[in-house]
Amino acid sequence: MANFALFGSSQPTRIAEADSVAVIGLGRFGSALALELMASGTEVLGIDAREDTVQNHNGLLTHVVRADSTKEEVLRQLAVPEFDRVVVAIGSDIQASILTASLLLKLNIPNIWAKAVSDPHGEILDRLGVHHVIYPEKDMGQRVAHLVRGAMQDYIEVGDDFALVKTVPPRAVIGMPLGESKIRATHGVTVTAFERPGAGWKYTTVDTVLEPGDIVLIAGQTKKVEAFSQLQ
Repeated sequence: MANFALFGSSQPTRIAEADSVAVIGLGRFGSALALELMASGTEVLGIDAREDTVQNHNGLLTHVVRADSTKEEVLRQLAVPEFDRVVVAIGSDIQASILTASLLLKLNIPNIWAKAVSDPHGEILDRLGVHHVIYPEKDMGQRVAHLVRGAMQDYIEVGDDFALVKTVPPRAVIGMPLGESKIRATHGVTVTAFERPGAGWKYTTVDTVLEPGDIVLIAGQTKKVEAFSQLQ
């Protein structure tokens, strides 16, 4: 007898053969991730141990299953080993997160993402060999802190000490070609693209002249892009 309750119109094996992702854990993060994947056209097998959570996602995902992901037999019955991409989004039960990630590694899943709720949790996942360890709450907190500190509309940390920032250009660079503004030499950042109302985004050139109302995308070291965003 199967150790799970399955909702959906087709078998998990068929989903695994398509452009698909298995998401284990349908809390706030896992649910948002799964629904966004569905919205982008990716088929999703959602797995959670809570019956009410599974019922709430019935009809929203390609398949949704109430199952215990810490049991290898269950993962095999759900064809999880057939998936190329699996996300462990379990946050409330660290033991279950670690056991699930260990089983996925044992099953040789090519790409595993796992949510960590703390640095020690993340370190354990790293040592296990999980391919991608993510810290949603920590990363979002850091991102919002950067937005609060500067006059930025959006902030993306690309790597250690390098970021992309969406902001308004300071008055000093408006009305002149970027090649003459010496932004890179003076501020250590690069204006990579700009958006003009009604015209959409375009790459910048040395001849680009920014206008009031434009939005720019700035690339550079974190402190320098933050400082540039605060210029008026």
